[in-house]
Amino acid sequence: MNDNDVSGLLLAGGRGSRMGNVDKGLQPFRGATLAAHALRRLAPQVAAVTISANRNREAYAALGATVLADELPGFEGPLAGLQAGLRHCATPLLATAPCDSPFLPEDLVQRLREALLAQDADVALAVTIEADGDGAARKQPHPVFALMKTAVLPQLDAYLARSGRKMGGWHDGLKVAEVLFNDAAAFRNINTPEELQREDGAQRLQDLADGLDPHAMPVRRARQVIDGFVRPVRGVEKVALRAALGRVLAEDIISPISVPAHDNSAMDGFAFAGAQLSPDHPTRLKVIGTDFAGRPSGLHPGPGQCLRIMTGAVMPAGCDTVLAQEHAAGIEDDCVTIAPRSVRAGDNRRLKGEDLMAGHPALTAGKIVRPADLGLIASLGIAEVAVRRRLRVAFFSTGDELRSVGEPLAQGCVYDSNRYTLFGMLTRLGCELVDMGIVQDDPAALEAALRDACQSADAIVTSGGVSAGAADYTRDIMARLGDVAFWTIGMRPGRPMAFGRIGAAGHDAFLFGLPGNPVAVMVSFYFFARPALLQMMGAAAPADVLAKACSVEAIRKKPGRTEFQRGIVSIAADGRREVRLTGAQGSGILRSMTEANCIVVLSDEQGNVAPGDAVEVLMFEGLV
Repeated sequence: MNDNDVSGLLLAGGRGSRMGNVDKGLQPFRGATLAAHALRRLAPQVAAVTISANRNREAYAALGATVLADELPGFEGPLAGLQAGLRHCATPLLATAPCDSPFLPEDLVQRLREALLAQDADVALAVTIEADGDGAARKQPHPVFALMKTAVLPQLDAYLARSGRKMGGWHDGLKVAEVLFNDAAAFRNINTPEELQREDGAQRLQDLADGLDPHAMPVRRARQVIDGFVRPVRGVEKVALRAALGRVLAEDIISPISVPAHDNSAMDGFAFAGAQLSPDHPTRLKVIGTDFAGRPSGLHPGPGQCLRIMTGAVMPAGCDTVLAQEHAAGIEDDCVTIAPRSVRAGDNRRLKGEDLMAGHPALTAGKIVRPADLGLIASLGIAEVAVRRRLRVAFFSTGDELRSVGEPLAQGCVYDSNRYTLFGMLTRLGCELVDMGIVQDDPAALEAALRDACQSADAIVTSGGVSAGAADYTRDIMARLGDVAFWTIGMRPGRPMAFGRIGAAGHDAFLFGLPGNPVAVMVSFYFFARPALLQMMGAAAPADVLAKACSVEAIRKKPGRTEFQRGIVSIAADGRREVRLTGAQGSGILRSMTEANCIVVLSDEQGNVAPGDAVEVLMFEGLV
């Protein structure tokens, strides 16, 4: 046999019931159709491709492939399409793949063919390791991603004649070779409109970064690529109101009541009908009683009458105006005098629903719950709220020179500070943490750590091992486990960075490979990892809030890269905000971050800064 001994069969003959009974392979996906994407991946691996389809055959033929209908009547499933494909196959081997799997591996046929020939098997099929319902690893066969000898047709005919329809059920008596693939995500198919919408929006990293130089990636473009690639976690849970502090709302909080629930008084004073006011002469009203907040008198003032009223008390029927007690021209035991033009009709009355109207959103999904929000929700009488589940983030440091706190330092070694700063920043974000410690500079250890992290976390943050001088195996391992890009960011500090999504045992996680220098870790985390993690949390993250300050000193800066200098903002004698640098700005000087209260942001276009020039600063408080 040779490299031209394999034909391909794209299975597209199903009913598409989970997709709403539409022809699944022809559904639009990233500028083409699902079948077109699958065909582009399968076609280069085989001598020729045939599409098994029972509907819209002309549309499938327009993709440039021969189209075969099932020879069994009644939409009997993929095995009926396989039977027709085997009967008309012109080569000794036939490879199959479904039309709704646009991510199928580009080496699928090669690896299946090698295993089939090496083991002299009848069928070779793809296998991945995935997690079962309890999180334990299990072997998952994918019989629709298969390669077989055309000589197996009689076995399939006999199985179908017995009314067998299970895709892997006809292999009894055949020699089957199983081929393990590490990237389980490559075998996922798209079955529902919701899955189609979600996958269509999640472009691959290479597509998003197309045309950009990975060795000179501008800060703002890198952030745009990351923003377009990450997606929120899907888990939602109900928590008691106090437990919602710092969590992300999963749905709008709809007010069940109007706030305030009634028209009420904005201050202590006298309530009356404003139409009685005279513009030219004092108005004298008789006080017939007092209304307290929560204790109305039930009295209804008539013409020439008013009620003494306390702040928050419901406005009495017929009253629309409150005179503040201190603005009364005269107060006697049972009368109050109002000077002309001292109050206008409608003054000092808070209207029903002025703050919130029943049925309207009080807070919107994506908001991070702050103390004021707790009070607002409590004012609505709501005891539980739906929030996104906490984001699970695994983190570790890499390097043979690192030692944990408490261990003795050998010559040339340093204590691992990065894990502690990452712990602090991730904790302030409200993440659920998985501290994986220090990983030595060893390929097997690094791969094992990344695989373990994939199975326990939604995101992985590492420090060290991604610079141009790092061991080649670091990049090889990360790239082998998924879709990872290695960038040199046009910034200082923090130039090297890895970003992407990796997978293992049926789980995947977003990866943020940060530099190893302590200051570079913090800066890179804030400007790249933090906004992405907030997006994964489902938070409607605001843009960076930059303030202006006058530089006290000259700052040397070449255009062409973004620089983040550590600074101290203070208020000058004239009330202006001014900023000075903390001193030496080396990326390993962690003390500069503890002394600073802001970052001075000098954009790509910025050149040298003279004393007195305005610069942009980002305040640390609440961020790092």
